[in-house]
Amino acid sequence: MNDQNKIKIGLMGFGRIGRDFYRLAQERDDLDIVVISDLGNPEILHYLLQVDGIEDDVVLEGNYFVSPVMRSRMISAVEPKDVPWDVFNVDVVVDATHRYVSREQMEAYISSGAPRVIISALPRDDIDRIVVMGVNDKEISQDDRLISGGSSTTQALALLLQILDKKFGVEKAQMTTVHAYTSDQLLQDTVGRDFRRSRSAAENIIPNDTPSPYWVGELIPHLKGKLDGLALNVPVPRGSCLDLTTLVNQDGVTIDDINTAVREAAAEYPQWVGVTDDPIVSSDVLGSTLSLLFDIKATMKSSKRMAKTLCWYDNGLGHAARILDIVLAYGKLDGKGGAQ
Repeated sequence: MNDQNKIKIGLMGFGRIGRDFYRLAQERDDLDIVVISDLGNPEILHYLLQVDGIEDDVVLEGNYFVSPVMRSRMISAVEPKDVPWDVFNVDVVVDATHRYVSREQMEAYISSGAPRVIISALPRDDIDRIVVMGVNDKEISQDDRLISGGSSTTQALALLLQILDKKFGVEKAQMTTVHAYTSDQLLQDTVGRDFRRSRSAAENIIPNDTPSPYWVGELIPHLKGKLDGLALNVPVPRGSCLDLTTLVNQDGVTIDDINTAVREAAAEYPQWVGVTDDPIVSSDVLGSTLSLLFDIKATMKSSKRMAKTLCWYDNGLGHAARILDIVLAYGKLDGKGGAQ
């Protein structure tokens, strides 16, 4: 592809999501990650790429990561305002730090020359748009500047609720995400920001609040106030599942009805929704780029209108894939990039 038609990306943060995003970008010829900002040692970051499964064709040449499809400048910037994004001629900045999530913090990217910023976390306050692929991606606007790709849990929850609501109508729902521990959790008992998050992530199941139900209510307005939930962070490094209990409007909905509805959605959105008839566990979803892998065997009915469902997702690679989808969607509006 002509370099002028490629989407030029600045990547802020080269942790798990950032590296997974970089890894997926190597598979396309319409993306060019021109600059990567991270405070880590470039040699160690390159080593982690290799540990993550990036082949040896990505090499470190001075201050650049060089692959067969792109040449990415490595810099160390503490905050978004520290990078002159316009000097690098980026079309979009992908923030994979999970640190700069307020409107004010995101606007610092724009003030420093970025035309658009997409964060890989939920925002702290109102921004231009939160995008869930398969739910509201058709509503995006070229005028959007401050954008969130939500979270892996938000992507799975919004998609599954939309599937069930479209078919049966959702009256109320409660979710529990059984989530892999995250990089901001402690591996030993140490004073943290609250009592439970001061406990070892490697040794405990730790209940946490999650904003996903609130934001899904904002995305699907007629469900606002009808959703609630919590997170249980468990001692696995990757691989999560969503346990959703739903009260539907229709009487007599069967397990087979629910499973069939998700199968139909998987046929409509195969890049985002999958189903499995196998008795899988969390490690079996690793490497999946789906937003949700629906567990057919786990569907339960406890009354005429109440159902419990389970779906799995790789909270690293799967979420990075959705951020990439969002980059491509906005690139299409700007007349850049290839086919979706």
